[in-house]
Amino acid sequence: MVTELIKPLYTAEATAVGGRDGHTRSKDGFVDADVRPPVEMGGAGGGTNPEELFAAGYAACFQSALAVVARRSKVSVDGSTVTGKVTIGTIAGGGFGLAVALDVHIPDVDEARATALIEAAHLVCPYSNATRGNIVVTLTAV
Repeated sequence: MVTELIKPLYTAEATAVGGRDGHTRSKDGFVDADVRPPVEMGGAGGGTNPEELFAAGYAACFQSALAVVARRSKVSVDGSTVTGKVTIGTIAGGGFGLAVALDVHIPDVDEARATALIEAAHLVCPYSNATRGNIVVTLTAV
């Protein structure tokens, strides 16, 4: 199933030169980073990489989705954190794929309520909607 936008709200734009061993810059200049293969993948490191950028974006987006569902449920998620972990690996057929783990900490909220909020946020988050059914996304209340 394809998720179609009913009302576009914003379009981000960034340009990459040199792929995994190059540079990327957003149109507004707020993202302006060298991209380097990590040591774990045989690179020299010394820059960010697509997986780190995806992890940061997904974590930030999920945090906002969590705030939306918490507000709707009249629950405070003040002080909460979302840590995104993006793993790249090989897949059948010789290509590469991703897996995501999101560790969500919500202080002063019991585990059952935290789990319900996390599951609700997963239905609201644009990154979750974009990846659903395509990659493994593991959600953990920590």
